[in-house]
Amino acid sequence: MIVAVADTHALLWALMGDPRLSPAARAALTVSAADQIAVSAISLVEIAYLEEKRRLPAGLLARVITSVATSAGVMTEVPGDLSVVKAMIRVPRDAIPDMPDRIIAATALHLGVPLISRDAKIRASSITTIW
Repeated sequence: MIVAVADTHALLWALMGDPRLSPAARAALTVSAADQIAVSAISLVEIAYLEEKRRLPAGLLARVITSVATSAGVMTEVPGDLSVVKAMIRVPRDAIPDMPDRIIAATALHLGVPLISRDAKIRASSITTIW
């Protein structure tokens, strides 16, 4: 069962053991074997783009893909489909103006689960967040 959606930075910080990940976010990302954390497909696109621009270490995308593709893992990819688009319409653009952030927020909204995110704009919006 999907219990939360990880924002791109939360996913990366969890994989890299980054201390910027809050204790609440770390706890939310540590789920039981029966539960899963959703990763929006746009997060995978963002990570590929940032790695190409050398803003992320080489090989990080491969680690993320391995983490998401592992059938026994806790991470699961959620595609950006029509359901997410419909949910995105309910995410005010003036509250969350960045398109990838809106898609990630809409993914959480569509799934009816909280979003693990440090992003101040997302946290100030109507999206339920954990940080």
